Amino acid sequence: MGIRSLTRTEAEHRAALVTVERYDIDIDLTALPDGPEVRCVSTVTFSCSEPGAETFVDCAAEVRAATLNGSPLTPSGDGRIPLPGLVAHNVLRVESVQADTATGAGVHKATDPADGEVYVWTSFEPDEARFVWACFDQPDLKAPHAFTVTAPAAWTVLSNSGDPRIEEQGAARRWSFPDTPPLSVYNTVVNAGPFHGIRREADGHDLGIYARRSLAEVLERDADDILTLTRQGLAFYAEAFAMPFPQRKYDQVFMPEFGGAMENYGCVTWSDAFLRRAEPTPAERELLAVVLLHEMAHMWFGNIVTMRWWDDLWLNEAFAEFACHWSAEGATRYTDVWASHLLGGKVRAYLSDQGPVSHPIHQPIHDVAQAASIFDNITYPKGASVLLQLMTYVGEDRFRTGMAAYFARHAWGTTTLQDLIDALAEASGRDLSGWRKAWLETAGTDRFTLERDGDTVALLADGSPRPQVLAVGAYDRVGDALERTALVRVEVTEARTPVTGIPATSDLLLVNDDDLTFATTRPDPTARDTLFRSAGLLPTAISRGVAAATVWDMLTAGEATAAEAGRCLTAVLAAETSDAVIEPYLTLVTNIAELWAPPAERPALTEAVAAVCRRLAADPGRRQVALRGLARTATGAEDLAWLREQAGDDVDLRWRALVREAELGGDVTAESAALLERDTDPDAWIRALTVRAALPDPAAKAEVWQRLAVDREVPVAAVSAVAAAFWRPGQDTWLAPYAERYLAVIPDLQQGGMIPAMTYTSHLFPPYAVDAVYIERVRQAARDASPVVRNTLLERSDAVRRMLRARAVNA
Repeated sequence: MGIRSLTRTEAEHRAALVTVERYDIDIDLTALPDGPEVRCVSTVTFSCSEPGAETFVDCAAEVRAATLNGSPLTPSGDGRIPLPGLVAHNVLRVESVQADTATGAGVHKATDPADGEVYVWTSFEPDEARFVWACFDQPDLKAPHAFTVTAPAAWTVLSNSGDPRIEEQGAARRWSFPDTPPLSVYNTVVNAGPFHGIRREADGHDLGIYARRSLAEVLERDADDILTLTRQGLAFYAEAFAMPFPQRKYDQVFMPEFGGAMENYGCVTWSDAFLRRAEPTPAERELLAVVLLHEMAHMWFGNIVTMRWWDDLWLNEAFAEFACHWSAEGATRYTDVWASHLLGGKVRAYLSDQGPVSHPIHQPIHDVAQAASIFDNITYPKGASVLLQLMTYVGEDRFRTGMAAYFARHAWGTTTLQDLIDALAEASGRDLSGWRKAWLETAGTDRFTLERDGDTVALLADGSPRPQVLAVGAYDRVGDALERTALVRVEVTEARTPVTGIPATSDLLLVNDDDLTFATTRPDPTARDTLFRSAGLLPTAISRGVAAATVWDMLTAGEATAAEAGRCLTAVLAAETSDAVIEPYLTLVTNIAELWAPPAERPALTEAVAAVCRRLAADPGRRQVALRGLARTATGAEDLAWLREQAGDDVDLRWRALVREAELGGDVTAESAALLERDTDPDAWIRALTVRAALPDPAAKAEVWQRLAVDREVPVAAVSAVAAAFWRPGQDTWLAPYAERYLAVIPDLQQGGMIPAMTYTSHLFPPYAVDAVYIERVRQAARDASPVVRNTLLERSDAVRRMLRARAVNA
């Protein structure tokens, strides 16, 4: 019998019946240094509104013993334990063991290859706590949690609440943590291991950062940046939401083999891939800031106030993604962060929202398995962009007032979409019911085209547009630049909207200037060529980004060739003045050359990007980023030799250059082995595997596929890099068998929980050695996959279908 997914109907019935008073969770980690087991005793105290009724508790771990009010219980074998004969006041006690801490959900044991030390983390979103201990695993049954953890004496244990009582027990120590505030089960955490830690006081908060001991030097290097951003974020949100973070302790724990980051209350867990051994680039530093502020925003959106059910996931994720950019721009040095959002997440969201997995931001969610499928580009970057539009629509001051009222009214409770809309409507004085329906309950993307007719300018929408405010900028050529001569904001309510106050004779009129709304745009037909030629001449990172996003969308829609788009974005890259967006442009233009261009055009586009990289490398502030770009686009022996010369002792760059040399057919075996021998990074074996993945060699492809896709040896945070090296253009002869093998592994892609499922499904998907028939086979296979795998398959197959179309078009 399989593990059942909780349905909305079941959750509503259980929430009406049960009020959880508290959880007392006793966890034993002492077996982990030598074995796989995590042992737990979960004691749940709860009341029942209908004595005599029956419900169930979730527990997908092995149940060793279970009692309800002293009477024994029997698990049903589907991840649930029936709870018959409830009384008004109940005590449930369940002893459980989770032995699959290598590939299972909820809890993971990682061994540091540098020193053999063991670390363990838990991560429960959306419903993976049940794989570790017994609980009512749904977001609206919030309760205080008291954790008691027994761990090896050399370990530090971290959880949601601070100042644990620690008792020595011979070779172990027992950590007893104070009660948390009322939390959803998925927001709780235990992280443990022999950490290196740093603590500092800041503005009344006790801030901690932790990592495995072998990363101590990197953690010390980055500590000032991380703790400064933490202080800035806590101050910004305290003011913006009129509610300071209510706990003194705020920890951030960087863990091995963790995917992304998770917003556990007071104790955020990160992938330690964010602690980069090489000096971080500007974009990498900005990414760390954005993720830090995203997870911090969840302390309010998700922890203090929690969505009642997963149809309101956007109340958590879209708000956190909006808030992290809002706060980064307003409180940190990352003032071009919205341009990075546009060139990274937002262009992906435009593609997703015009494809087969498009869905309303707010939609009915039948069960939690379906909920796992909407941690996607619609919920995150589109949701964030829609919230920026909402703030623009009502005004920032009124938006802040509404947020403050929302948190004051609902702290430590659960909410629905209407609760938030009511607070913002009251604060703004605007009826937001139409806005809500159009933006949150309707899928798809508006498109605006500019129309010039003599002295008049108008915006034309495809169909009935959503109510929104956007800007049109007027630009004229002055020397070698475009200067803005006018900026007009218009409120759109109809299919045709006059734009008054804008000079119709301007050289370029930029629709959605300042990127205030979520809508794709097109220039007026007479200005198409001007946009493609002049995007790099625009004066700001955000205006250049809006132009670049328009060109990218035209490429993905089949309205521009890869050659046109590649030339335009390469020119923008060469002209860009904002350091943090250089890397997003490099990613876009290199992707155009590799994935979208017809094979005959690929060399010229790649050479153009490589030439820009060589020029940018002369700027000391951009040298590192430029050389990394060249390592991806080097066109032959001359580039590679120059790159080696520039790399010197830069081990990271040497690995990158070796990947490219391997792809081009070079004999890299001896050099890779020598570099692996002298690289002090314990994860350097992944770099060596990445080099091997790029080789146009059948034995190498077979080995890498086995280790990556079958044995899953590669940590989830490194899967994308290894897979990208595996799937290379021009290697169809060696890759064709693995397109078939990908189809064969689809039934196993859901293994390990939501993050691994999304990661493996997306990055193992073949972008080469496939055709339209293959895409249809994937779509057929998706029908029988779990929701998260199915949606990822459909989204990726649509993107590759568009790539195939672009490759078939001659310039």
